Amino acid sequence: MTSSTPPNAFDVLTERGFVQDVTDADGLRRAFDQGPVTFYVGFDPTAASLHVGHLLGIMGMAHLARLGHRPIALAGGATGRIGDPSFRDEERELLDEEALARNLAGIRAQLEHIAGLKEAGGLLVDNYDWIRELSALDFLRDVGKHFSVNQMISRESVKRRLTEREQGISYTEFSYQLLQAYDFAHLYEAHGCRLQGGGSDQWGNIVAGVELTRRLHSGEVFGLVWPLVEGSDGKKFSKSAGNAPWLEASMTSPYAYYQWWVNIDDRDVERFLKLFTFLDLDEIAGIVAEHEQDPSRRVGQRRLAEESTRIVHGEDGLAAATRATSVLFGDQPYEGLSDEELADAFDEAPTVELTRSRLDRGIGLLELMTEMGASKSNGEARRLVDQGAVRVNNARVEDSAHEVGPDALVGETTLVLQVGKKRHYLARFR
Repeated sequence: MTSSTPPNAFDVLTERGFVQDVTDADGLRRAFDQGPVTFYVGFDPTAASLHVGHLLGIMGMAHLARLGHRPIALAGGATGRIGDPSFRDEERELLDEEALARNLAGIRAQLEHIAGLKEAGGLLVDNYDWIRELSALDFLRDVGKHFSVNQMISRESVKRRLTEREQGISYTEFSYQLLQAYDFAHLYEAHGCRLQGGGSDQWGNIVAGVELTRRLHSGEVFGLVWPLVEGSDGKKFSKSAGNAPWLEASMTSPYAYYQWWVNIDDRDVERFLKLFTFLDLDEIAGIVAEHEQDPSRRVGQRRLAEESTRIVHGEDGLAAATRATSVLFGDQPYEGLSDEELADAFDEAPTVELTRSRLDRGIGLLELMTEMGASKSNGEARRLVDQGAVRVNNARVEDSAHEVGPDALVGETTLVLQVGKKRHYLARFR
């Protein structure tokens, strides 16, 4: 291979950690060598935003697109109406039409932005557009006849629900793998799609799609799955576990998103730099080497946070995140921060709601400290102020007669009170 020969996409995905299982590794490698491969990844609209658990798949798409292959992002308007049973303990709550439409709009925007669909000449499709045209009779005759119930029951995700959970599995959820398989067959016929990617929990569904496409169209197609995103503690990143930030800024601010990456475990730095950034492997090796010299500086985490925030939220989002980080972890008074950024930064701080009219009249600092729970009495509050232990919006207050007015707010409604080095309290004036 000469230096001008582009790398094989399968090798790139493998080196970066995206490949857990593949239906035919040699065949897929040959297909990538022969020219652009059209591929797809599906995302069901179970929420108004995708989260970090989905980001791995989007990054896999983006890497393939950057290597010259054609992406199709599938928003599951039809399959989202059913609910994927894969490795879930109970059936998903069915969404109404209004919620589905709202969720689809949110994830479409994220897929277009992060996966770079337009730049790669890719497509954004909705499987509701072709599945809604099928009658039940046509579907059973043309698709259902190609599936063995025995084989469907043997899928690990289905078998576990049948044998380990009291609730069992509904016929609706049981049929999900047929619908997803039909998606692959349709995309092969309509767009020449030859590869489906997904998380490892989708292996059974993807294999079903490969088999159906071969039977219906005699097509040489492939399935590839990547590992589910887990931290070194073994916990999967998911919305149900509550440990995966959203990709939508109104649900997880750029600051909170940035800080989530800054706080990951040292053991995850190298793996996540490979999965969640576009940095080349040599540069990642250099970052990891520098990080290991002094892990307390969190060099790896900070670079990871910077790159991933730029990918998801753009340069403006990264600038907002780094500005908030600089202010909140510096010695200057808090300025230019929003209520949302402050709420994210002090999400565990006790918070009280107070009327704005009281602030307009002026509130004594000692009274405010007591009301916010920072002191048990005005006398204790006075002693804390006299000791120099009290800050309002990160500015030390040394006058116990100080009054707080509207000019003390940061953002629209927030005041941050600090006692000592670690005790923070928030007041919201509305």
